[in-house]
Amino acid sequence: MTETTTPASEVAALQTQPKGLGVLKAAFRERRTLAMLLLGFSAGLPFAMLIGTLNAWLTEEKIPVATIGILSWIGLFGAFRFLWSPAVSWTPPLIGKRLGRRRSWLLVLQVVIAAALGLVALSHPGAGVLGPLAMGAALGAFAFATQDIVIDAWRIEVADETLPIDLLSTIYQLGYRTAALAGGAGALLLAAAIGWPGVFLTAAILMGLGVLGTLIAPEPAPSSQAAVAKQRRGSPSLRLAVLVATLAAWAWAAWMLVRFMVTALTTSPAPSAGDFTTAWGPWIVAATVLLPAALAGLIVWKGRVATEAEASATPKLADTFYDAILAPLVELMGRLGWGAVIVLGLILTYRITDGVWGPFAFPFYMGDAGGALGHTKAEVALASKTFGVVMTIVGIALGGWALLAIGRMWSLLIGAILSAATNLLMMDLALGAPVISPFMQTTGLYDLFGAFHIGEPLARLMLAIAGENIAGGFAGAAFVAYLSALANRTFGAVQFAVFISLALLIGTLGRAPLGELVDAQGYAPMFAIAAWLGLLAVVFCIAEWVRLTFERRKLAKAS
Repeated sequence: MTETTTPASEVAALQTQPKGLGVLKAAFRERRTLAMLLLGFSAGLPFAMLIGTLNAWLTEEKIPVATIGILSWIGLFGAFRFLWSPAVSWTPPLIGKRLGRRRSWLLVLQVVIAAALGLVALSHPGAGVLGPLAMGAALGAFAFATQDIVIDAWRIEVADETLPIDLLSTIYQLGYRTAALAGGAGALLLAAAIGWPGVFLTAAILMGLGVLGTLIAPEPAPSSQAAVAKQRRGSPSLRLAVLVATLAAWAWAAWMLVRFMVTALTTSPAPSAGDFTTAWGPWIVAATVLLPAALAGLIVWKGRVATEAEASATPKLADTFYDAILAPLVELMGRLGWGAVIVLGLILTYRITDGVWGPFAFPFYMGDAGGALGHTKAEVALASKTFGVVMTIVGIALGGWALLAIGRMWSLLIGAILSAATNLLMMDLALGAPVISPFMQTTGLYDLFGAFHIGEPLARLMLAIAGENIAGGFAGAAFVAYLSALANRTFGAVQFAVFISLALLIGTLGRAPLGELVDAQGYAPMFAIAAWLGLLAVVFCIAEWVRLTFERRKLAKAS
């Protein structure tokens, strides 16, 4: 092996690069930081307004729960965004030449979201006219799910040593959660003053912050077409067969989604979006993500890398679709190899402690059986939607600090441990707070909460939510940073969309049996199971850390 030397200019550049928390100071001197914060806000606001706050308006207007359930399917756009993620690899006409691929997509989508929020504001659900509202909500949900794809790709593509992906991901999370606070608790307070139409018009105007973020954001350098074309491994017949199989699987998934939507809109009582996701979500993910990933692995195994001549040749129509849909998965499988099993296990388990019991949170807070706490709506709004969101932002800030101070894998591991452990706080509440209550009594926390006229039961809930949400914010910052770093800059849009869809949908697998467990044994066993499931993520974090260590050593030896 021959030794290689690093040029003196590169050594000097490395020595002058900011390190640790010095990165934070350097990062806030440039426009990408502000752009990321505004784009994060632009991503979080329509989600909060259309997925959560809209239901509060419909409830106040006495809209039947079955009808609200029909509208709930718009949340599926976010879960299945990977199905159309390849589309953002093309540059929109007209404004695309002036603004570039990413910024032109963002501007178009932000205008569509603002228009959709305006359409919702101009509707009259109290009069029973739900057509414009449903149209606006569906259009807005599709647009903000697509905007998320583009923002994720932009974040991955503009990151560098001065502004690393870890910091960009944390800033994105801060903007997103701030928007969640504004679109959740803030919208509820504003509705009492100006009414619901005014709230949604205000949200449409606030999308201007996202437009501002788009205008000040630098356009990333376009992907190298040669780098994309090099993923055309194997024979043309093999690539065509894999492409046809993938498109057939995606067509089946699209048909299942459209059939559900039509059924939901034309059948009474309407089917539940949650039940559909639980029953068919894993199969759709298997057909549209796991099957293409396995076929991509087959191409990596059987096919050779394209030559320079083949990569520079004008692509045929089949190769154009292959480049957009399968090339990102081929690159990922080729880069990870058998390590893909560890990565997949980490993605599927890391946020399962939140996702698996999330739908039972409000029944636990407000119910009166099985260890439920029996709090009022106002108390839950204060503890969960206001105080809880603030604690999540605190957790994100701590996660961002940890990413810069101790590194990505330490942060990822600590987040997994905290997420698993904080389930024990909720289990303690379900058992009557035998640990939390003496702790608060001894430390004087009851007196502190009492100074704000908060009684002991609500104080216990707020303490548990603080622990859980700080852990969730910390883990979320580390997880998004890990996934962003895992995605290749050339194929970030599709790869990150696949990662997020897997992470969102896996929690649905255990919800039905957990619901039966709660009915039979109460809430405490559910939280104990969630804590044990969280240990799987801890194991996969350690395994991934080991894999990355071996990869770094292998690269060091090769150089």
